[in-house]
Amino acid sequence: MALPITEIKIKKLKMRLKHSFSTSFGSVKDKEFFLIEARDGEGNCGYGESVAFEVPWYTEETVKTVFHMMEDYLIPILQMECLTHPQDVSNIFKPIKRNHMAKAAIEGAIWDLYAKREGVSLARALGGERKKIEVGIAIGIQPTINELLHTIDQAFQEGYKRIKIKIKPGYDIKVLREVRWHFPSIPLMVDANSAYTLDDIEHLKQLDEFDLMMIEQPLSDDDIMDHAKLQSVIHTPVCLDESIHSLEDVKMAYELGSCRIINIKPGRVGGLTEAKRIHDYCKEKDIHVWCGGMLETGVGRAQNIALASLPQFTLPGDISSSSRYWEKDIIYPEIVARNGMIEVPDQPGIGYQLDEEKVDHFLEWEKVYQL
Repeated sequence: MALPITEIKIKKLKMRLKHSFSTSFGSVKDKEFFLIEARDGEGNCGYGESVAFEVPWYTEETVKTVFHMMEDYLIPILQMECLTHPQDVSNIFKPIKRNHMAKAAIEGAIWDLYAKREGVSLARALGGERKKIEVGIAIGIQPTINELLHTIDQAFQEGYKRIKIKIKPGYDIKVLREVRWHFPSIPLMVDANSAYTLDDIEHLKQLDEFDLMMIEQPLSDDDIMDHAKLQSVIHTPVCLDESIHSLEDVKMAYELGSCRIINIKPGRVGGLTEAKRIHDYCKEKDIHVWCGGMLETGVGRAQNIALASLPQFTLPGDISSSSRYWEKDIIYPEIVARNGMIEVPDQPGIGYQLDEEKVDHFLEWEKVYQL
């Protein structure tokens, strides 16, 4: 049966975060992104969200390149193809190299549309099983230790299941000693965003004293081999993030022993279809996975919730309440974590409604493409 798509609409939005979010590669205060709408001519509409930043510091993609790829290549491909299932999107986009965030934005909208047409939740359409998911938070680099400790304490009191803090050279061992002094038993992990090299092995060995759940992406994104060398000499589990763009990357990392944990982000791997393929392989190999965040608004966050309902997502993801990042989200009801848990919606599609008034408030421009 055909999956008829009659129209793709791209809306450019710009929203200000409640607090600047800082990592080893920079800070974000305003989030520019695209809201994608896929319509079928029968009144159904699916929503997707782009996650690229303005600057290519996480991957090579940017807000500008995402629009270029969607308008000049990906949407024209859709205009020439007949889909029967959202999984088809991944296949027909294969001739276009990488540009995973552009692909994921469109594919996410089509997955949502498909689930709504089928009358099932996106979680169920993906094969999700959980009714609730455990969630943690990511805390950016803070101006002072006291501010970091206060933020951790607040998150812990709110019931989040684990705390992730960003680290970089000069903001790591001393910081962690302070954190562990005040919070000796909380589930804690760190994220380096590729801030170190193999020259830092002796330094990174010190992480073993802090009983961390993992260190995420300590080395460069193209250093899968070097991550294997690092993992062989430290007890702290290495988690790969930026290094993983496809199932093939996961297989390589597994064979080399580069990590023990995989962070799955749909935008980084090209969409929900590839994310599910990675999940299924990790389930087969008993590799722990969790769902990372990219400062999404409610649309992208809702899709992450659906993905994280799959059974091999055994660790809490970076999927916190909307209110941690936004004064007002663009969906209703807003996503709320209660005691470190978020309910997986059982309504058709992503399970949340778009707040058109909020979208119009943040809208910069929109463009419509007929299929």
